[in-house]
Amino acid sequence: MRQRNQQNKGNQLNSINMSVTIHKVITKDELRKFIQFGIDLYEGNEYFVPPLVYDERATLSRTKNPAFEHCDASYFLAYRNEEIVGRIGVIINYKANEIWKERNARFGFVDFIDDIEVVDMLFGAAESWARSRGMEKIHGPLGFTDLDHEGMLVEGFDQISTLSTIYNYPYYVDHMERMGYVKDQDWVEFLITIPKEMPDRFLRASEIVKKRSGLVVKHLQDKNDVYPYAKDIFRLINRAYKDLYGFVELSEKQIDYYVEMYIPMLRLEFLTLVVRQEDNKLVGVGIGLPSIAKALQKARGRFLPTGWYHLYKALKGKGNNVLDLLLVAVDPEYQGKGVNALLFNEFIPAAIRLGFEYAESNPELDLNHKVKSMWNDLDARQTKRRRAFIKQL
Repeated sequence: MRQRNQQNKGNQLNSINMSVTIHKVITKDELRKFIQFGIDLYEGNEYFVPPLVYDERATLSRTKNPAFEHCDASYFLAYRNEEIVGRIGVIINYKANEIWKERNARFGFVDFIDDIEVVDMLFGAAESWARSRGMEKIHGPLGFTDLDHEGMLVEGFDQISTLSTIYNYPYYVDHMERMGYVKDQDWVEFLITIPKEMPDRFLRASEIVKKRSGLVVKHLQDKNDVYPYAKDIFRLINRAYKDLYGFVELSEKQIDYYVEMYIPMLRLEFLTLVVRQEDNKLVGVGIGLPSIAKALQKARGRFLPTGWYHLYKALKGKGNNVLDLLLVAVDPEYQGKGVNALLFNEFIPAAIRLGFEYAESNPELDLNHKVKSMWNDLDARQTKRRRAFIKQL
Protein backbone atom coordinates (compact mmCIF):
# COMPACT_ATOMS: atom_id res chain seq x y z
CA MET A 1 0.00 0.00 0.00
CA ARG A 2 1.44 3.37 -0.99
CA GLN A 3 2.49 5.97 1.57
CA ARG A 4 -0.16 8.34 2.90
CA ASN A 5 0.19 11.41 5.03
CA GLN A 6 -2.92 12.37 6.99
CA GLN A 7 -3.04 15.68 8.82
CA ASN A 8 -5.92 16.47 11.09
CA LYS A 9 -6.98 20.04 10.42
CA GLY A 10 -10.23 20.56 12.28
CA ASN A 11 -12.66 18.22 10.56
CA GLN A 12 -10.49 17.69 7.47
CA LEU A 13 -7.79 15.14 6.68
CA ASN A 14 -5.75 15.83 3.55
CA SER A 15 -3.74 13.53 1.30
CA ILE A 16 -0.27 14.41 0.03
CA ASN A 17 -1.39 15.68 -3.37
CA MET A 18 -4.55 17.28 -2.01
CA SER A 19 -6.65 15.58 -4.69
CA VAL A 20 -8.85 13.78 -2.13
CA THR A 21 -10.01 15.33 1.11
CA ILE A 22 -11.83 13.58 3.94
CA HIS A 23 -14.39 15.59 5.90
CA LYS A 24 -15.93 14.53 9.18
CA VAL A 25 -19.72 14.84 9.14
CA ILE A 26 -20.84 17.43 11.67
CA THR A 27 -23.94 19.27 10.47
CA LYS A 28 -27.41 18.06 9.52
CA ASP A 29 -26.76 19.09 5.93
CA GLU A 30 -23.57 17.01 5.86
CA LEU A 31 -25.51 14.04 7.26
CA ARG A 32 -28.10 14.53 4.51
CA LYS A 33 -25.31 14.43 1.91
CA PHE A 34 -23.82 11.35 3.60
CA ILE A 35 -27.12 9.49 3.23
CA GLN A 36 -27.84 10.77 -0.26
CA PHE A 37 -24.46 9.72 -1.66
CA GLY A 38 -25.28 6.13 -0.71
CA ILE A 39 -28.28 6.41 -3.05
CA ASP A 40 -26.86 8.55 -5.86
CA LEU A 41 -23.89 6.22 -6.45
CA TYR A 42 -26.30 3.52 -7.67
CA GLU A 43 -28.31 5.72 -10.03
CA GLY A 44 -29.75 3.46 -12.74
CA ASN A 45 -28.67 0.19 -11.07
CA GLU A 46 -31.57 -2.25 -11.31
CA TYR A 47 -30.49 -4.33 -8.30
CA PHE A 48 -29.87 -1.59 -5.72
CA VAL A 49 -32.69 -0.87 -3.27
CA PRO A 50 -32.38 2.44 -1.39
CA PRO A 51 -33.06 2.57 2.34
CA LEU A 52 -35.91 4.62 3.71
CA VAL A 53 -34.15 7.96 4.13
CA TYR A 54 -36.15 8.83 7.24
CA ASP A 55 -35.12 5.60 8.98
CA GLU A 56 -31.50 5.98 7.88
CA ARG A 57 -31.38 9.49 9.32
CA ALA A 58 -32.83 8.27 12.62
CA THR A 59 -30.33 5.40 12.79
CA LEU A 60 -27.37 7.75 12.32
CA SER A 61 -28.69 10.42 14.71
CA ARG A 62 -27.24 10.68 18.21
CA THR A 63 -30.48 12.21 19.49
CA LYS A 64 -32.82 9.62 17.99
CA ASN A 65 -31.00 6.28 18.09
CA PRO A 66 -30.89 4.85 21.64
CA ALA A 67 -27.89 2.70 20.68
CA PHE A 68 -25.77 5.77 21.36
CA GLU A 69 -26.24 5.06 25.06
CA HIS A 70 -23.49 2.45 24.64
CA CYS A 71 -22.03 3.35 21.23
CA ASP A 72 -19.83 6.03 19.75
CA ALA A 73 -19.61 6.78 16.04
CA SER A 74 -18.19 9.10 13.45
CA TYR A 75 -18.98 9.54 9.76
CA PHE A 76 -16.65 10.67 6.99
CA LEU A 77 -17.15 11.93 3.44
CA ALA A 78 -14.49 11.82 0.72
CA TYR A 79 -14.35 14.76 -1.68
CA ARG A 80 -12.49 15.31 -4.93
CA ASN A 81 -12.78 18.74 -6.53
CA GLU A 82 -15.76 19.53 -4.27
CA GLU A 83 -17.59 16.39 -5.44
CA ILE A 84 -18.46 13.61 -2.97
CA VAL A 85 -16.79 10.37 -4.07
CA GLY A 86 -17.13 8.17 -0.97
CA ARG A 87 -18.49 7.78 2.54
CA ILE A 88 -17.85 5.60 5.59
CA GLY A 89 -19.19 5.29 9.13
CA VAL A 90 -17.12 3.93 12.01
CA ILE A 91 -18.77 2.71 15.20
CA ILE A 92 -17.61 1.45 18.57
CA ASN A 93 -20.22 -0.64 20.33
CA TYR A 94 -18.81 -0.75 23.85
CA LYS A 95 -21.52 -3.12 25.03
CA ALA A 96 -20.64 -5.61 22.27
CA ASN A 97 -16.95 -5.36 23.12
CA GLU A 98 -17.70 -6.09 26.77
CA ILE A 99 -19.89 -9.09 25.95
CA TRP A 100 -17.55 -10.58 23.34
CA LYS A 101 -14.37 -9.54 25.22
CA GLU A 102 -13.00 -7.65 22.23
CA ARG A 103 -11.66 -4.22 21.37
CA ASN A 104 -13.25 -3.93 17.96
CA ALA A 105 -14.52 -1.02 15.94
CA ARG A 106 -17.13 -1.49 13.22
CA PHE A 107 -17.27 0.10 9.81
CA GLY A 108 -20.54 0.48 7.94
CA PHE A 109 -22.64 2.77 5.76
CA VAL A 110 -19.74 2.57 3.32
CA ASP A 111 -19.84 3.44 -0.38
CA PHE A 112 -17.19 4.67 -2.78
CA ILE A 113 -16.22 5.06 -6.41
CA ASP A 114 -13.72 2.58 -7.86
CA ASP A 115 -10.61 4.54 -6.98
CA ILE A 116 -7.65 3.39 -4.88
CA GLU A 117 -6.89 6.81 -3.42
CA VAL A 118 -10.49 7.42 -2.39
CA VAL A 119 -10.82 4.02 -0.73
CA ASP A 120 -7.48 4.23 1.06
CA MET A 121 -8.25 7.70 2.39
CA LEU A 122 -11.73 6.71 3.59
CA PHE A 123 -10.61 3.57 5.40
CA GLY A 124 -7.51 5.35 6.63
CA ALA A 125 -9.74 7.92 8.36
CA ALA A 126 -11.95 5.20 9.88
CA GLU A 127 -9.00 3.12 11.04
CA SER A 128 -7.20 6.16 12.50
CA TRP A 129 -10.35 7.17 14.42
CA ALA A 130 -10.72 3.64 15.82
CA ARG A 131 -7.03 3.29 16.66
CA SER A 132 -7.02 6.60 18.54
CA ARG A 133 -9.73 5.18 20.80
CA GLY A 134 -7.77 2.09 21.72
CA MET A 135 -9.40 -0.37 19.33
CA GLU A 136 -7.35 -3.35 18.14
CA LYS A 137 -9.41 -4.53 15.14
CA ILE A 138 -12.02 -3.16 12.77
CA HIS A 139 -14.71 -5.29 11.13
CA GLY A 140 -17.80 -4.84 9.00
CA PRO A 141 -19.92 -3.78 7.30
CA LEU A 142 -21.91 -3.77 10.54
CA GLY A 143 -24.30 -1.32 12.13
CA PHE A 144 -25.16 -0.35 15.66
CA THR A 145 -27.31 -3.47 16.18
CA ASP A 146 -28.04 -6.77 14.47
CA LEU A 147 -31.18 -5.16 13.02
CA ASP A 148 -29.13 -2.68 10.97
CA HIS A 149 -27.76 -3.48 7.52
CA GLU A 150 -24.73 -5.77 7.66
CA GLY A 151 -22.53 -7.84 5.40
CA MET A 152 -20.89 -6.82 2.11
CA LEU A 153 -22.30 -8.57 -0.95
CA VAL A 154 -19.71 -10.99 -2.41
CA GLU A 155 -22.04 -13.20 -4.51
CA GLY A 156 -25.36 -12.41 -6.17
CA PHE A 157 -24.65 -9.06 -7.80
CA ASP A 158 -27.34 -9.82 -10.39
CA GLN A 159 -30.07 -10.21 -7.75
CA ILE A 160 -32.29 -7.39 -6.51
CA SER A 161 -31.62 -6.41 -2.93
CA THR A 162 -34.23 -6.22 -0.14
CA LEU A 163 -35.41 -3.65 2.38
CA SER A 164 -33.03 -4.93 5.04
CA THR A 165 -29.89 -5.74 3.05
CA ILE A 166 -26.92 -3.97 1.47
CA TYR A 167 -26.18 -3.85 -2.23
CA ASN A 168 -22.69 -2.96 -3.40
CA TYR A 169 -20.66 -3.13 -6.59
CA PRO A 170 -18.29 -6.11 -7.14
CA TYR A 171 -15.23 -3.84 -7.01
CA TYR A 172 -15.85 -3.23 -3.29
CA VAL A 173 -14.65 -6.75 -2.54
CA ASP A 174 -11.43 -6.26 -4.55
CA HIS A 175 -10.58 -3.16 -2.52
CA MET A 176 -11.25 -4.89 0.80
CA GLU A 177 -8.87 -7.71 -0.05
CA ARG A 178 -6.28 -5.28 -1.45
CA MET A 179 -6.27 -3.38 1.88
CA GLY A 180 -5.63 -6.55 3.87
CA TYR A 181 -9.16 -7.20 5.13
CA VAL A 182 -10.01 -10.91 5.46
CA LYS A 183 -13.18 -12.93 5.94
CA ASP A 184 -14.63 -12.89 9.45
CA GLN A 185 -18.14 -14.28 8.90
CA ASP A 186 -20.47 -14.98 5.98
CA TRP A 187 -24.24 -14.78 5.62
CA VAL A 188 -26.28 -16.49 2.88
CA GLU A 189 -29.73 -15.83 1.45
CA PHE A 190 -32.21 -18.12 -0.27
CA LEU A 191 -35.03 -17.72 -2.77
CA ILE A 192 -37.81 -20.16 -1.93
CA THR A 193 -40.51 -21.18 -4.38
CA ILE A 194 -43.82 -21.23 -2.53
CA PRO A 195 -45.56 -24.57 -3.10
CA LYS A 196 -48.90 -24.57 -4.92
CA GLU A 197 -50.49 -26.56 -2.10
CA MET A 198 -49.76 -26.87 1.59
CA PRO A 199 -47.40 -29.88 2.00
CA ASP A 200 -48.94 -32.63 4.13
CA ARG A 201 -45.67 -33.09 6.04
CA PHE A 202 -45.95 -29.59 7.53
CA LEU A 203 -49.58 -30.19 8.50
CA ARG A 204 -48.70 -33.44 10.24
CA ALA A 205 -45.62 -32.00 11.92
CA SER A 206 -47.47 -28.97 13.27
CA GLU A 207 -50.17 -31.15 14.86
CA ILE A 208 -47.54 -33.32 16.54
CA VAL A 209 -45.73 -30.26 17.90
CA LYS A 210 -48.94 -28.81 19.34
CA LYS A 211 -49.74 -32.04 21.18
CA ARG A 212 -46.23 -32.76 22.47
CA SER A 213 -45.18 -29.25 23.45
CA GLY A 214 -48.43 -27.61 24.48
CA LEU A 215 -47.90 -24.79 21.99
CA VAL A 216 -50.53 -22.86 20.10
CA VAL A 217 -50.51 -20.18 17.41
CA LYS A 218 -51.94 -16.83 18.45
CA HIS A 219 -54.22 -15.45 15.74
CA LEU A 220 -54.60 -11.67 15.90
CA GLN A 221 -57.55 -9.93 14.30
CA ASP A 222 -56.46 -6.31 14.50
CA LYS A 223 -53.08 -4.56 14.36
CA ASN A 224 -53.78 -3.02 17.76
CA ASP A 225 -53.76 -6.58 19.11
CA VAL A 226 -50.05 -6.77 18.24
CA TYR A 227 -48.94 -4.15 20.75
CA PRO A 228 -49.42 -6.27 23.90
CA TYR A 229 -46.89 -8.69 22.32
CA ALA A 230 -44.65 -6.13 20.62
CA LYS A 231 -42.00 -5.80 23.32
CA ASP A 232 -42.05 -9.56 23.93
CA ILE A 233 -41.16 -10.09 20.25
CA PHE A 234 -37.91 -8.16 20.68
CA ARG A 235 -37.20 -9.74 24.06
CA LEU A 236 -37.56 -13.11 22.34
CA ILE A 237 -35.10 -11.94 19.66
CA ASN A 238 -32.68 -11.13 22.50
CA ARG A 239 -32.93 -14.69 23.81
CA ALA A 240 -32.89 -16.40 20.44
CA TYR A 241 -30.00 -14.47 18.88
CA LYS A 242 -27.77 -13.96 21.93
CA ASP A 243 -25.03 -16.35 20.74
CA LEU A 244 -24.97 -15.19 17.12
CA TYR A 245 -22.07 -13.28 15.60
CA GLY A 246 -21.83 -9.72 16.87
CA PHE A 247 -25.26 -9.71 18.50
CA VAL A 248 -25.88 -7.40 21.45
CA GLU A 249 -29.01 -7.58 23.57
CA LEU A 250 -31.42 -4.74 22.83
CA SER A 251 -32.13 -2.42 25.75
CA GLU A 252 -35.67 -1.47 26.70
CA LYS A 253 -35.20 1.93 25.04
CA GLN A 254 -34.03 0.22 21.85
CA ILE A 255 -37.01 -2.11 21.99
CA ASP A 256 -39.35 0.88 22.24
CA TYR A 257 -37.53 2.44 19.28
CA TYR A 258 -37.95 -0.64 17.08
CA VAL A 259 -41.56 -1.19 18.12
CA GLU A 260 -42.38 2.30 16.89
CA MET A 261 -40.40 1.76 13.69
CA TYR A 262 -41.56 -1.69 12.60
CA ILE A 263 -44.92 -2.64 14.10
CA PRO A 264 -46.97 -0.21 11.93
CA MET A 265 -45.58 -1.89 8.77
CA LEU A 266 -46.65 -5.43 9.67
CA ARG A 267 -49.30 -7.44 7.89
CA LEU A 268 -51.14 -9.76 10.24
CA GLU A 269 -51.25 -12.56 7.64
CA PHE A 270 -47.49 -12.82 7.92
CA LEU A 271 -47.05 -12.33 11.64
CA THR A 272 -47.06 -15.67 13.44
CA LEU A 273 -46.80 -15.81 17.22
CA VAL A 274 -46.30 -19.18 18.92
CA VAL A 275 -47.13 -19.21 22.63
CA ARG A 276 -47.27 -21.74 25.44
CA GLN A 277 -50.87 -22.62 26.06
CA GLU A 278 -50.39 -22.81 29.82
CA ASP A 279 -49.18 -19.24 30.38
CA ASN A 280 -49.29 -17.44 27.00
CA LYS A 281 -45.49 -17.02 27.01
CA LEU A 282 -44.13 -16.14 23.56
CA VAL A 283 -41.65 -18.82 22.41
CA GLY A 284 -41.61 -18.35 18.64
CA VAL A 285 -42.21 -15.62 16.09
CA GLY A 286 -42.10 -15.42 12.32
CA ILE A 287 -42.42 -12.11 10.49
CA GLY A 288 -42.84 -11.66 6.75
CA LEU A 289 -43.66 -8.69 4.59
CA PRO A 290 -44.60 -8.29 0.95
CA SER A 291 -41.42 -7.16 -0.78
CA ILE A 292 -41.16 -3.38 -1.01
CA ALA A 293 -37.87 -3.48 -2.93
CA LYS A 294 -39.27 -2.22 -6.24
CA ALA A 295 -41.45 0.31 -4.44
CA LEU A 296 -38.39 1.74 -2.69
CA GLN A 297 -36.64 1.98 -6.05
CA LYS A 298 -39.55 3.98 -7.47
CA ALA A 299 -39.66 6.16 -4.36
CA ARG A 300 -35.84 6.56 -4.26
CA GLY A 301 -36.10 5.87 -0.54
CA ARG A 302 -38.40 8.81 0.16
CA PHE A 303 -41.86 8.64 1.67
CA LEU A 304 -42.91 12.03 0.26
CA PRO A 305 -44.25 13.34 -2.00
CA THR A 306 -45.31 10.14 -3.83
CA GLY A 307 -43.20 7.40 -2.26
CA TRP A 308 -45.96 6.52 0.20
CA TYR A 309 -48.20 5.46 -2.68
CA HIS A 310 -45.66 3.00 -4.10
CA LEU A 311 -44.99 1.59 -0.63
CA TYR A 312 -48.71 1.30 0.15
CA LYS A 313 -49.35 -0.67 -3.06
CA ALA A 314 -46.41 -2.99 -2.41
CA LEU A 315 -47.42 -3.70 1.19
CA LYS A 316 -50.92 -4.56 -0.02
CA GLY A 317 -49.32 -7.07 -2.38
CA LYS A 318 -50.65 -5.43 -5.52
CA GLY A 319 -48.56 -6.54 -8.51
CA ASN A 320 -46.15 -8.15 -6.07
CA ASN A 321 -45.35 -11.87 -6.06
CA VAL A 322 -42.39 -11.89 -3.62
CA LEU A 323 -42.61 -12.21 0.15
CA ASP A 324 -39.69 -11.13 2.35
CA LEU A 325 -39.11 -13.40 5.33
CA LEU A 326 -37.80 -10.76 7.71
CA LEU A 327 -37.03 -12.91 10.72
CA VAL A 328 -37.66 -16.13 12.58
CA ALA A 329 -36.86 -16.34 16.28
CA VAL A 330 -37.40 -19.34 18.56
CA ASP A 331 -36.73 -19.46 22.29
CA PRO A 332 -33.58 -21.55 22.92
CA GLU A 333 -35.64 -23.89 25.13
CA TYR A 334 -37.81 -24.79 22.12
CA GLN A 335 -35.24 -24.82 19.32
CA GLY A 336 -35.17 -28.14 17.49
CA LYS A 337 -38.67 -29.03 18.73
CA GLY A 338 -40.62 -28.32 15.56
CA VAL A 339 -41.70 -24.72 16.15
CA ASN A 340 -40.69 -23.97 12.55
CA ALA A 341 -43.43 -26.35 11.37
CA LEU A 342 -46.01 -24.19 13.16
CA LEU A 343 -44.63 -21.10 11.44
CA PHE A 344 -44.69 -22.70 7.98
CA ASN A 345 -48.20 -23.97 8.64
CA GLU A 346 -49.30 -20.33 8.88
CA PHE A 347 -47.06 -18.67 6.30
CA ILE A 348 -47.52 -21.04 3.37
CA PRO A 349 -51.36 -21.05 3.23
CA ALA A 350 -51.43 -17.24 3.60
CA ALA A 351 -48.88 -16.84 0.80
CA ILE A 352 -50.81 -19.20 -1.49
CA ARG A 353 -54.12 -17.47 -0.74
CA LEU A 354 -52.68 -14.01 -1.48
CA GLY A 355 -50.94 -15.04 -4.71
CA PHE A 356 -47.28 -14.91 -3.69
CA GLU A 357 -44.99 -17.16 -5.73
CA TYR A 358 -41.62 -16.69 -4.02
CA ALA A 359 -40.24 -15.96 -0.58
CA GLU A 360 -36.82 -14.46 0.03
CA SER A 361 -34.94 -15.20 3.22
CA ASN A 362 -33.01 -12.53 5.02
CA PRO A 363 -29.28 -13.05 5.65
CA GLU A 364 -28.57 -16.03 7.87
CA LEU A 365 -25.14 -16.96 9.14
CA ASP A 366 -23.48 -19.53 6.92
CA LEU A 367 -22.45 -21.52 10.00
CA ASN A 368 -25.98 -21.48 11.48
CA HIS A 369 -26.99 -24.88 10.15
CA LYS A 370 -30.16 -24.97 12.27
CA VAL A 371 -31.59 -21.99 10.40
CA LYS A 372 -30.39 -23.14 6.98
CA SER A 373 -32.02 -26.54 7.54
CA MET A 374 -35.45 -24.84 7.57
CA TRP A 375 -35.40 -24.82 3.77
CA ASN A 376 -34.46 -28.50 3.35
CA ASP A 377 -38.03 -29.59 2.58
CA LEU A 378 -38.75 -26.69 0.24
CA ASP A 379 -37.64 -25.71 -3.25
CA ALA A 380 -34.95 -23.25 -2.22
CA ARG A 381 -31.75 -22.05 -3.87
CA GLN A 382 -29.00 -19.88 -2.49
CA THR A 383 -28.91 -16.57 -4.36
CA LYS A 384 -26.58 -14.31 -2.37
CA ARG A 385 -23.63 -14.36 -0.01
CA ARG A 386 -22.49 -11.53 2.24
CA ARG A 387 -19.32 -11.11 4.20
CA ALA A 388 -18.06 -9.33 7.29
CA PHE A 389 -14.39 -8.46 6.79
CA ILE A 390 -11.91 -7.86 9.59
CA LYS A 391 -8.46 -6.27 9.90
CA GLN A 392 -5.91 -5.85 12.66
CA LEU A 393 -5.29 -2.17 13.40
